Amino acid sequence: MPDFTSSRESIRPTSGYLQISLNTFTETPPMIFIILGIIVFIVGLVLARTDQIWKRFAGVIRLIGLLIIVLGFLSSCIVQVDAGYVGVKKLFGRVHQDVLGSGLHVINPLIEVEKLDSRTQNYTMSGIHDEGTKSGDDAIRVLTADGLEVTIDLSVLYRLIPGEAPSLVRDIGLNYEDKIVRPITRTRIRDNAVYYDAVALYSTKRDEFQQRIFKSIEDDFKKRGLLLENLLVRNITLPASVKAAIELKINAEQEAQKMQFVLQKERQEAERKRVEAQGIADYQRIISESLSDKQLQYEQIKAWKELAASTNSKIIIMGKANTPVILDGKGQ
Repeated sequence: MPDFTSSRESIRPTSGYLQISLNTFTETPPMIFIILGIIVFIVGLVLARTDQIWKRFAGVIRLIGLLIIVLGFLSSCIVQVDAGYVGVKKLFGRVHQDVLGSGLHVINPLIEVEKLDSRTQNYTMSGIHDEGTKSGDDAIRVLTADGLEVTIDLSVLYRLIPGEAPSLVRDIGLNYEDKIVRPITRTRIRDNAVYYDAVALYSTKRDEFQQRIFKSIEDDFKKRGLLLENLLVRNITLPASVKAAIELKINAEQEAQKMQFVLQKERQEAERKRVEAQGIADYQRIISESLSDKQLQYEQIKAWKELAASTNSKIIIMGKANTPVILDGKGQ
């Protein structure tokens, strides 16, 4: 007689097979449970018509099949919406206006639920490869008021308005980034860049330009169920000829500032010398006006006295003019 022990052990249901997590239960498509249950149930019917050994398991297998079918219907009635998402219900192509928040929901098993991310999302358009949302060069090239082409790198921070999710799904669909975010952003930037010169857009008018395009894009997003949180102009690249002209202008301005500093320094030095010369002239004038013959004679006597006190010289007074003759005393 064949040994059916191993077969009995292999088909005996265990508790491990029946332990299904809630997440798997809610995320697995219901039709998988239903189809699997029907297959198991049919297998049980087939086994019931075989010999007596397989008939022992036919009832258990049919029961398991029915249980799986029930689980399939239950999973189609229970929907889990994760935190940061909203659910939009659709029935035979018709979108319901009520929105499912995060958590578990019991719904009609025939309803299909589309889950949309309601958190802040970042859509970047950059000229650097693999830095933006799309690979390759995705920067925005615009024409300015002076006819120059400027390249702009931009990041759009936005999120879905939960209450507008049904309208967004019905009117636009799930691919609203490519249908709304990208084309509207690029169009509004091009429309507003024509009001600014390239150099002003790069320097003095950058904040004004960013606020202007933010306002226009915000209005368009809000009409379609999206909330624009921030618009970041990451980089503005000017044509090479303009950049070279700006660098020359900056260098010339720096040279001019340097020359002004040198001239100011020279003027200050000239003023210092003039003041010094004026001081010397005033001193000499005061001295010449205050000196008398007796004062000069007194100064002369003081000088002779100092020479007489020196160990290296001798003083000899000769003649009536009292003119000294100084002899070096080192050789004596």
